Amino acid sequence: MDQIGAWADRIRADGFAFVQGADMDAALAHAGGLADWPEFAASWDDLGMDTFMADGGRYRKRRFAVFSATDSGIVRGPHQPHYQSRDYNTLNGGIQRWFEPVTQAAAAGPTMGTVLTLCHRLFNLLTPAPRWHVEVHQFRIVARQGEAGQPTPEGMHRDGVDHVLVLLIGRRNVRSGVTTIHDPDGVTLGSFTLTDRLDAAWVDDRRVMHGVTPVEPSDPAAPGFRDVLVVTYRRGGAVRLEEASPVA
Repeated sequence: MDQIGAWADRIRADGFAFVQGADMDAALAHAGGLADWPEFAASWDDLGMDTFMADGGRYRKRRFAVFSATDSGIVRGPHQPHYQSRDYNTLNGGIQRWFEPVTQAAAAGPTMGTVLTLCHRLFNLLTPAPRWHVEVHQFRIVARQGEAGQPTPEGMHRDGVDHVLVLLIGRRNVRSGVTTIHDPDGVTLGSFTLTDRLDAAWVDDRRVMHGVTPVEPSDPAAPGFRDVLVVTYRRGGAVRLEEASPVA
């Protein structure tokens, strides 16, 4: 059985799959490759501050983009706000949140196209759909002395979509950041830590909840950070294709 099929079986059985970076690297190479990886990873150094944190925190930076995915290809849609109801995000939900857009270089390069293609192949195995609404989030969680960074400040949650990929881009001078998966009744189904480049969590958002513990600097005298790419797929909800731009 190929890698993607094996992951699909694990997700069907457990509601999630933790995949180590070496296995993700191999799957991504097969899906198209990461020719612009250095530039793609460096784009996390140019994220805007998330000013919508209801807890007053200034530990999260991000950029955001939307796409439409079909069997004919993946295209970027016009920039729009990110919205979650309070049913899914009790801390920051219920409002339209406008974040700075993912840069065109990062969105249209081969790495982003490969990641979204791999997502499309796997998620279509799990839930075949003619069209997917895709949201892409670049997150940097900053950890400073006396201020832990919270990757999921809303706590254990669902995102209100069908499927989620959390992909580690990199982390420096941080400890903790343990991902935990629960069923809707609060029973722990698994836990793991994304530590190495391309470590990944695939999540069936319809079935399970997920959360991540705060990260703290390993060396209190220096700042640390945890960079991830979060990709969500929701059936339907097409962008206006006449205003869209193609993804490499």
